[in-house]
Amino acid sequence: MKIDAHQHFWAIARGDYGWLTPDIAPLYHDFQPRDLRPHLSACGVDGTVLVQAAPTDAETTYMLSLAAQNDFILGVVGWVDFEATDAPDQIAALAQNPKLVGLRPMIQDIADDAWMLRPALSPAFEAMIAHDLTFDALVQPRHLDTLMTLLDHHPMLRTVIDHGAKPDIRAGHFDDWATGMARLASDTNAHCKLSGLVTEANADWTPTDIAPYVAHLLSCFGPERVIWGSDWPVSTLAATYQRWHDVALALVGADHPSVFGGTAQKAYRLA
Repeated sequence: MKIDAHQHFWAIARGDYGWLTPDIAPLYHDFQPRDLRPHLSACGVDGTVLVQAAPTDAETTYMLSLAAQNDFILGVVGWVDFEATDAPDQIAALAQNPKLVGLRPMIQDIADDAWMLRPALSPAFEAMIAHDLTFDALVQPRHLDTLMTLLDHHPMLRTVIDHGAKPDIRAGHFDDWATGMARLASDTNAHCKLSGLVTEANADWTPTDIAPYVAHLLSCFGPERVIWGSDWPVSTLAATYQRWHDVALALVGADHPSVFGGTAQKAYRLA
């Protein structure tokens, strides 16, 4: 089974996508299952993991409703207010839905880089462990040391690092990011998504620009801990679905059965 482990849907009229404004014109319209299906078919993708794009309870409810209507959505990574006093109860309730496979706070948009270490969040993380949910870590290179500390505190927290932690490919920054990712790979059980890289590169990117970052992730984490995702439709700012799929497939090479499906099935406990 080939899986796209990171894609989004949204309906502008819902009104809770704070980051999505008219100045991002290519993305400022609805993206629905009918829009993604042709791309999945063209690339031979069997199923997806739908990931939250708004920090609201309504977003999670919306995504689960789409998953109930579309069998190709194998799992949903939703959102919960981790700081709410009843967060563990909310997580327990959501976990009753078999399509809810994980949760993702939008850490990259939070001003406090150490937010994830706040003591008030520990009950939410422990509830995720108790209910066998995956934590999607939407982090950037500045968060890597903090993420390492978090996973030291919660070693049983099954974690997937989104978008390779968004290295600054555009500026050619590599060494500090590479060191942080290598440490996370060696000292934790975290998985890492091979997604979102093309939007961190220059507009005229080529596979050569992306290749060192892909090679480093595969070298550190191994194919059994690397997961391909399209990041569609955000990725359309830099590439078509087909182009990113084909470039990633070529760069991954012989390890593609794991990276393009098997690892996602394990990391998200997908049926």
